[in-house]
Amino acid sequence: MTQDPAAMAFLLSRRSRPARMLATPAPDRATLTGLLTAAARVPDHGKLEPWRFIVLTAPALAALARTVSARAEALGLPPEAADKAAVTFAQSPLAVAVVASPKPSEKIPQIEQTLSAGAVCLSLVNAALASGWGACWLTGWAAMDKGVQDSLGLAPQEWIAGFIHIGTSSATPPERPRPDIAALTTWRD
Repeated sequence: MTQDPAAMAFLLSRRSRPARMLATPAPDRATLTGLLTAAARVPDHGKLEPWRFIVLTAPALAALARTVSARAEALGLPPEAADKAAVTFAQSPLAVAVVASPKPSEKIPQIEQTLSAGAVCLSLVNAALASGWGACWLTGWAAMDKGVQDSLGLAPQEWIAGFIHIGTSSATPPERPRPDIAALTTWRD
């Protein structure tokens, strides 16, 4: 068996960077295309590609922040929730909406397609981090809101699996407690 110590060291030390710690510059189009290509290398039974990407640059993020503010007001959300979501988009240097786009299939259940979309989200975060960028995967109420989804042009059967924010990390977050693997693992021989 061949091991890649550098890859394992990365996986054992990886940490998402909070969106508030991301600044410009962000990846350019060519660099981001490479990250998206890496992100798409996930399990995808039936080769259905049950996800797609919407790249949101600064102007699109500013527009999305305005949409999120308007939707929060229309929904009667507390100002803190509205402001937090809108500011996250307004201040982000770049975000990719990973859209879960399930396909009709008699062989591949929707749950497998959903898991594939989630794998794309994590793969995009990891590709960005491994390339030296800061990145995080966020959802929140805005990702689930039909008005926000409509503003991004989602089809009725689609939904947002995550907003992946990518930029230059302005700080390293403190380490956080990690799961106790022994407490979460059952061995059966």
